[in-house]
Amino acid sequence: MTASRPGALEPGYLARELWALLAIAQRDLAKLLRDRPRLAVNLAFPILLVAGLGSVLQPTVGKVTGVSAVALAFTGVLPATLFQSTAAGMISIAEDRENDFSRTLFVAPVTRLTLVAGKLCGEALVALFQGGCVVAFAAAIGVRITGGQLAALILPCLACCLLGGAFGLVTVAALPNQRSAMDVFQFLIIPQYVLGGVLVPLHGVPGYLNVIAGAMPLRYAVDLVRSVFFHGTPGYQQVVTTSPVLDAVVITGVFAVAMTAGALIFDYRERTR
Repeated sequence: MTASRPGALEPGYLARELWALLAIAQRDLAKLLRDRPRLAVNLAFPILLVAGLGSVLQPTVGKVTGVSAVALAFTGVLPATLFQSTAAGMISIAEDRENDFSRTLFVAPVTRLTLVAGKLCGEALVALFQGGCVVAFAAAIGVRITGGQLAALILPCLACCLLGGAFGLVTVAALPNQRSAMDVFQFLIIPQYVLGGVLVPLHGVPGYLNVIAGAMPLRYAVDLVRSVFFHGTPGYQQVVTTSPVLDAVVITGVFAVAMTAGALIFDYRERTR
């Protein structure tokens, strides 16, 4: 029998990690599909925002930006839905911690990173399903969405999910229980709807508000989606506030830092319980 080299991967290591990641992701998607009241509420809120905001803001926003207020609301609500859904889903880590399910996972022969990545992938699938429903509703009420726009939105939408998942992980990892996590999460997410540009583009805001808005991760997700959706249209400069390159760089950096910090904190808390 030939001894394996030091540091070499065990036979079947990658397959085992992949299957564990997929199993955890599938669990979260199955939980959503079985929880129909949660699914209905999660879909109703963004749909009402798109329809309601578009109708209310059309007389003013339409004249100022030259674009449809419904389309503007759609491009704000879609990334916000993806971000919030994935971030809120990561709060179930606290629930898993309280019922000791996380400890059951930790005895499995897989890495901590795989466990966290599986959780993130599962919640991202849930968010993408909801995002698809928002896109379908927007198209049904008159938002013009071409096949090219849909294809171009895939990567930005995935980035919104990953950013939201990392944000949720680092938020919940250091908190003691699910109730605290929910309270803190609401405190952190609600201001981002206003200062992230979800409702209206952040043009002409006072300097101090612009600084605060710059610290909101959701701002860059919203701006990236709008820059892709409105690319090449006359109203582009009115609805996009930063460079899409800057948006992508910030999203990547925040994701890397938050994901690493959240995974380390989560691992430490589980080992010291």
